[in-house]
Amino acid sequence: MSLDPDFELFRDNFRRFLAQEIAPHYEQWEDQGMMPREIWNKLGENGFLCVDVPESYGGYGAPTHYSLMLVQEAAYAGFTALAVAIGGQSELVSPYLQNIGTEQQKQYWLPKMVTGEVVTAIAMTEANAGSDLQAIRTQAIAEDGHYRVDGSKTFISNGLHADMIVLVAKTDPQARAKGISILLVDANLDGVKKGRGLKKIGLHAQDTAELFFDQVKVPKDQLLGQEGQGFAYLMQELPRERLSISMMALGSMLGAIAITQNYVLERKAFGQPLSQLQNTRFVLAQAQIKANAAQCYVLHCAERYQQDALSVTEVAALKCFVTDTQCEIIDQLLQLFGGYGYMQEYPISRFYVDARVQKIYGGANEIMKEIVARSLLGR
Repeated sequence: MSLDPDFELFRDNFRRFLAQEIAPHYEQWEDQGMMPREIWNKLGENGFLCVDVPESYGGYGAPTHYSLMLVQEAAYAGFTALAVAIGGQSELVSPYLQNIGTEQQKQYWLPKMVTGEVVTAIAMTEANAGSDLQAIRTQAIAEDGHYRVDGSKTFISNGLHADMIVLVAKTDPQARAKGISILLVDANLDGVKKGRGLKKIGLHAQDTAELFFDQVKVPKDQLLGQEGQGFAYLMQELPRERLSISMMALGSMLGAIAITQNYVLERKAFGQPLSQLQNTRFVLAQAQIKANAAQCYVLHCAERYQQDALSVTEVAALKCFVTDTQCEIIDQLLQLFGGYGYMQEYPISRFYVDARVQKIYGGANEIMKEIVARSLLGR
């Protein structure tokens, strides 16, 4: 992936934004369990949302790697909750609208997503349907001029701040995959209720919620794509989500290496810097070697995506490998901090707890392995 001067300037601007607008407040947001709503407006004002949206819809028409860089840099800085938030808007919802939406839907929603006026969430997961999306129970029954939506969703990133929800529901409750459709639901519609913010072991500043739909009337012109094609659309767009997760994993492991490097150079044990102990040197060296391999893999798949050539199997293998590597590396680096690594005041502890969910969302890594196995062995 070529890195031109404009790209480097854009990255430097985002790094300054993180240092000035995020770093001074992030610990407070972690304690509060949510970032403030106005951070979305600041992201939009500074041009850090949905940057690959075409200019005709209020965006910048930037190449995909500009957008993916933002989640990588946020994770590198230790702000993975922010990376997940931006990723939900720019890497999940925006591509659905760009690739599947009608002209009316694009004109209405995309400009507001670019500015941060509208925060979006994608609602797939239910209490009894995680990786098995065909088992969802939320229904959207066609009536005169609208769909009547009933059901609930859980583990929804950006759920409390969401102004628009990309909802996965059954328009044919008797069917499995062929009964799934996708609706764009205005969160201000009657019957849309936001539940409690969910408490997690990591990503504390990330807004994660339950959503409830009680006889919500969604206009039929807010159907995304064709009725009954929702599952196919999900399979079509999941590579972007999994690529984004892999970018976050890469940023996180590189950021964890950087803070550990600084720590072992300063900390002493047995009368000498930790950096002089062979175990320390080997652990850090091995972490860097694995991170280098992961980076090559991620960049290769990012280039494949930009060429519209990244397959579901390829990105499943990438997501599994890179997130497994992320968790492995950060666990080993935390050990070098000793007891301090278990203290919340040391950033390595946040890298550690924030990493664990990477192997779960976006499709659990066990599912990723099954996808790869099917490509090798068939069903």
